[in-house]
Amino acid sequence: MTKKINWLVLVTGLLTGAAAILLTAFGNPANMGFCIACFLRDIAGAVKLHSAPVVQYLRPEIIGLVLGSTIMAVATGEFKARAGSSPATRFILGGFVMIGALVFLGCPLRMVIRMGGGDLNAFVGLAGFFLGILIGIFFLKRGFSLKRSYEVAKSEAAALPGIMIALLVLLIAVPSIFIFSESGPGSKHAPLLISLAAALVIGGVAQKSRMCMVGGLRDAVMFRDFNLLSGFAVLFVTVLLGNIILGKFSGFSTYLQPIAHASQLWNLLGMVLVGWGSVLLGGCPLRQLILAGEGSGDSAVTVLGMIVGAAIAHNWGTAGSAASLTDGVYSAGGVGTHGKVAVIIGFAVLLIISVINIQRSKKEVK
Repeated sequence: MTKKINWLVLVTGLLTGAAAILLTAFGNPANMGFCIACFLRDIAGAVKLHSAPVVQYLRPEIIGLVLGSTIMAVATGEFKARAGSSPATRFILGGFVMIGALVFLGCPLRMVIRMGGGDLNAFVGLAGFFLGILIGIFFLKRGFSLKRSYEVAKSEAAALPGIMIALLVLLIAVPSIFIFSESGPGSKHAPLLISLAAALVIGGVAQKSRMCMVGGLRDAVMFRDFNLLSGFAVLFVTVLLGNIILGKFSGFSTYLQPIAHASQLWNLLGMVLVGWGSVLLGGCPLRQLILAGEGSGDSAVTVLGMIVGAAIAHNWGTAGSAASLTDGVYSAGGVGTHGKVAVIIGFAVLLIISVINIQRSKKEVK
């Protein structure tokens, strides 16, 4: 049966790709107009949860995505306070999704942006991401569930949007309480108002379109429905064309791509962890922010788990390091022993969570 095209998903992909190019042109790191994992990591550093000096900045993009979703949800009557679907498990899953993303050096959204910038390492990540989604689907088909959420007080649903408003006020009024990088990716950022405005728009349209990389691949595999996935296809094309038009595209390569490494096994395995964990959570990191904005306490807990996961990744040295060329000396970057062990532990934890949360049918119970 032919599926009806969801034009709003295509528009969301177009706007997100255009915003990514715009934010990079105005100062965000190359191939990082938007990256949920990287930006949550930078926020964790800005509020002193980790002390890695090159990745500390209070990213307005995260604030804008959450608040854009909240504004759209309230305006359309879709803001619903709900929570209670295995919050502790979601917190743990969020942490390991972040650890996998920082081994790869990007979330699924940045993966597509990196692909549009010519980074062949990101295509390896895509293969791992898809494999992780297939593993997650395997458990979904066998009855995996974190159970239903329940209606809760509005104050519960407003917790994460409230935190984002507080961070924005503090960023404007007393920025000195935060730590900001003086070099490295954390020191590169677009102007606050431009970042915030772009993210508010993307947060609003993403809330309406439900665009999600995990949901897109999951629906394509399980239901042959490519609507959600089409948004990311448009995103890729938009970023690719934008880079070509601005003279930023020099062809496809694995060598010295911005904030990336060519340790392909760990690019693959890091994104397997991200894909698998995101299927269990019911959405990619971007989708978790949008759901938190529209009232999901469960997604808010997941986002907090991601922030803690980012802090752990840099405090314990599990994050990947980017390849670099300094004074003619090439450093390949890659993933250290701690990062490799963290990914393996992540697989073990996700396997345990996947198995123990398989819900037996009533017939099986009888």
